[in-house]
Amino acid sequence: MAAAMAEKGYVGTSVEDVLKRARVSRQSFYGVFSSKLDCFMAAFDKASELLRRRLADAAGGGGDPMARFERAFGAYLEALASEPGYARLFLVEVYAAGPEAVRRRSEIQHGLAEDLAGLMGVTGEASRFACEIVTSAVGAMVTPAVAAGDMDAVRAVGPPVVEHVRLLLRSGVLDA
Repeated sequence: MAAAMAEKGYVGTSVEDVLKRARVSRQSFYGVFSSKLDCFMAAFDKASELLRRRLADAAGGGGDPMARFERAFGAYLEALASEPGYARLFLVEVYAAGPEAVRRRSEIQHGLAEDLAGLMGVTGEASRFACEIVTSAVGAMVTPAVAAGDMDAVRAVGPPVVEHVRLLLRSGVLDA
């Protein structure tokens, strides 16, 4: 699904396109999925799982909150850049898939903001909201690059975002 959509977008991708790429029969497809949207949601969940696992792996280990953030954020950008099909599915095509997919994307984004708050060790309401804003802003910053297939531009988001989070931390916006 991710590979087919990377080529044709959600709207332009048919079940037949997925069948050809997966080399499975229509009967096999419908034995697992009820529809194109159901297949999309399974691929979306897979992309989300991959992303969250890479973030968790990178955030592990020692260091202060900023060091943990830099590792996790770098892993996030690298996950997007190294998996362009999943990145496109997760950040671009999700909006074409309809309200259920957009709701799920919103839930994942909220979860990523919660993960960021935990990573930074913040507990206050204002600091948690700042984590929501950072997460939303990053999504808005990388989505056009992913849509254009420009993975160098995805990676280029890293340094300015890291510096901004560093400023938020120094200024007390991300106080525990």
